[in-house]
Amino acid sequence: MSTNADFELYAFWRTAATHRVRIALNMKGLLANERFVDLDKAEQTSPAFLAISPAGVIPALIEDSYPPLTQSMAILEFLEEKVADPPLLPSDLHGRARVRSISAMLVTDTNPLLPPRVKKYLTLHGGFDEAAWHAWQVQWLTSSLESLERRLASESQTGEFCHGDHPTMADICLVSLVFRAQALQIDLDSTPTIRDIVKNCAALDAFARAHPLLQEGAPSR
Repeated sequence: MSTNADFELYAFWRTAATHRVRIALNMKGLLANERFVDLDKAEQTSPAFLAISPAGVIPALIEDSYPPLTQSMAILEFLEEKVADPPLLPSDLHGRARVRSISAMLVTDTNPLLPPRVKKYLTLHGGFDEAAWHAWQVQWLTSSLESLERRLASESQTGEFCHGDHPTMADICLVSLVFRAQALQIDLDSTPTIRDIVKNCAALDAFARAHPLLQEGAPSR
């Protein structure tokens, strides 16, 4: 690990989970040396990587000689405790619960339906072809974003961002799923609150630098 880096990050350019961790690292002003794990070549199933992440999932974050940290939300909570400013969570109890709830709507309820292992199972055992897999992703992403839109549009705590006028963990989770939705050409015009929040996030350097298409391995690189 470079002496100038705080962490080593095992990552893949397009995954929502890695996207979330990159944004959080940027927001906290922390640096990570990235170790590219090519999911398209199934490198996550190699013995070397399974020794780091036994479930074969990315990202994995390593600090010095400590055991690897896995699961993006646990990593975000870790970074929040490690570096206080700027905060990823509000200062009040109810605000923190709301931000965690919005995050869970996206990461716990929706993201588990979308990774390569789900596609592999549905293709091998569910009779899915590429068109069916595309329709599956569109269905669950659209449903999730529409549910969140109803919530954000109706709750007074919503501001320029998901909670108030400063980005939080909820915005990190939202942006990571919206990138997936936009890649599938899901129109955000039916979710104007979300569209505006994502636009506000995109104007921030920490979010802009974490965009998947700017990362190693992305098609534009």
